Amino acid sequence: MEHEQLDFISNLPVEVLCHVISFLPSKQAVRTSILSALWKSLWTMRDTNLGFSLDDLTREEEARQNLLRTISMLLETNDGHHQQYRLLFNPKEILNKMDELFFVATKGVERELHLDFSKWIYVKIDFRLNLGMPTCPSFDGFPGFSTLKTLLLRSVNHHASSFISSFFSNCLVLESLQLEKCNGLRCVNIKANNCLKRLVVSDCPNISNLRVSAPNLWSFSYRGVLPQIQLDNTPNLDYVELDFTSITSPYEFACEEIVHLLASLKDVETMILSGWLLEWLCSGGIIFEWLEFQFNKLKHLEWMDTVIDRAKQDSLIRFLEITPILERLFIRIDQNRRSVTPPYSHDFWHEPQQWMDYSILKPNASYYQNLKVFKLIGVYNEDQLLIMDHFLMKAVNLNSMIVISAENH
Repeated sequence: MEHEQLDFISNLPVEVLCHVISFLPSKQAVRTSILSALWKSLWTMRDTNLGFSLDDLTREEEARQNLLRTISMLLETNDGHHQQYRLLFNPKEILNKMDELFFVATKGVERELHLDFSKWIYVKIDFRLNLGMPTCPSFDGFPGFSTLKTLLLRSVNHHASSFISSFFSNCLVLESLQLEKCNGLRCVNIKANNCLKRLVVSDCPNISNLRVSAPNLWSFSYRGVLPQIQLDNTPNLDYVELDFTSITSPYEFACEEIVHLLASLKDVETMILSGWLLEWLCSGGIIFEWLEFQFNKLKHLEWMDTVIDRAKQDSLIRFLEITPILERLFIRIDQNRRSVTPPYSHDFWHEPQQWMDYSILKPNASYYQNLKVFKLIGVYNEDQLLIMDHFLMKAVNLNSMIVISAENH
């Protein structure tokens, strides 16, 4: 009687199998996926050690190419589940673990990839990030990148900056990029091709300069400390969120830079904006009516801050003078947000406090002729309802006015 052959290897614990695969070169490790359903995704769970000497640029480049090739093979897998793939630069010459590079790569089901560097302890060193794409797609050597549409980079550090630059240069059909929680990141320079449509930068506490060139960029969201933002080539931008949660130094606030940024956004249809920014501009002497541009396409505006006092109300009213076709205005009051106090005295305002006397405030009726929806969210005292009274008086075509208290929000 012929004995049935048992597969003792496949019956081993997954952790043991992953350890076995870790000794194989990447190409051979991927080939194990054809053995059975169990082995299909095991290679993506292994730890990969790519060692190189920091004094040997040839070996460093070779290790970087091997890493890109390995991730390309990960992207080529057809498994629909989220997968984690741990990759480690581990130079034998370096004994201090803080000089190692470790990150987790997670592949999503919708042609997306998350690279997370937050799982490793490292010394924070300031760095800059240059991300550029060639205009002519070519996937020679890394065919997996031809499927990548969405990329999230979390907690990138100075050790990873050169690798991320090389990685991004291969993402030639990337449509969405998100960069978040990168401590030490000072400057970001993004030069994308025609594919990039969405960009999100959030919670990078040390950033001071962000420059973007992306001809087909449609959506741009920023959250964090106020940096210098330059949008050099974004003619198709339609949606913008500028959530400035703080400023490095109040006395470094430059009205001219903010006005230049607003001018580059003059053709958007949707804008979400920190309310204190308008107050600071008015406090610095900016008269919105006198600017050389208007928001002639803006239909939806969301204003957000910790409070909407009379100074903020006035600055918002002044800003609305350059939004002639605005249809929807949402005001969000969130007491949990960080308060930012203007560095200027209100004695330097270009006009008197308009809310002291309604008879002083006589904006052209055409300012609000297209306004259809007004929404006030997070109200917690009666003084904040003054602005609602203003729009009841001035917005003659208003169809809907919604007020939500802080308790019900």
